[in-house]
Amino acid sequence: QVQLVESGGGLVQPGGCLRLSCAASGRIFTFYTMGWYRQAPGKQRELVATIISSGGTNYADSVKGRFTISRDANNTIYLQMNSLKPEDTAVYYCNLLTWSGNNYWGQGTQVTVSS
Repeated sequence: QVQLVESGGGLVQPGGCLRLSCAASGRIFTFYTMGWYRQAPGKQRELVATIISSGGTNYADSVKGRFTISRDANNTIYLQMNSLKPEDTAVYYCNLLTWSGNNYWGQGTQVTVSS
């Protein structure tokens, strides 16, 4: 089993910043991708950013230039979110996809951007 624990969400004013963390533990030898998705009320879950095991990254167009995904050697990923907008408000979910195709999700962390 794999466990993903997110932290770092909260309330921030427009233009502010937050840093999300996701720590992966359990039977992980290596992952194919880890990433962040978000779901706003009444909308489908959407990709925010992913990082593959070799270090390559991918971003949604809506966050390019504002968000940065990174990882450390302990299977923890981060999402640095700058210049936040009200439309970034959502529950952010951490995701891990293994090479064998197993897909894991965290419990989600709320990000609210409001004045």
